[in-house]
Amino acid sequence: MNDESPLQFPCEFPIKIMGVRTPGFRELMVELVRRHAADLDERRIQVRDSRTGRYQSVTVVINAQSRAQLDALYRELGSHPSVAMML
Repeated sequence: MNDESPLQFPCEFPIKIMGVRTPGFRELMVELVRRHAADLDERRIQVRDSRTGRYQSVTVVINAQSRAQLDALYRELGSHPSVAMML
């Protein structure tokens, strides 16, 4: 595995998290992200519902400090049952 990353850390890094729209989805996703990026700025969070309203996306921009931080965040989000997809 190549440990080199094209990213230069620290950097602003957007993450889009998608799942079925349920009460509290946004809050849950923000809580999961904050476990890895405690300095998450509320102003850097965007929420959009799908055209049909069944799905919701939460986009957060974090101040990424390392590849290890991003890997851990993606692992946790990817293993959560409420998360359908991440970009």
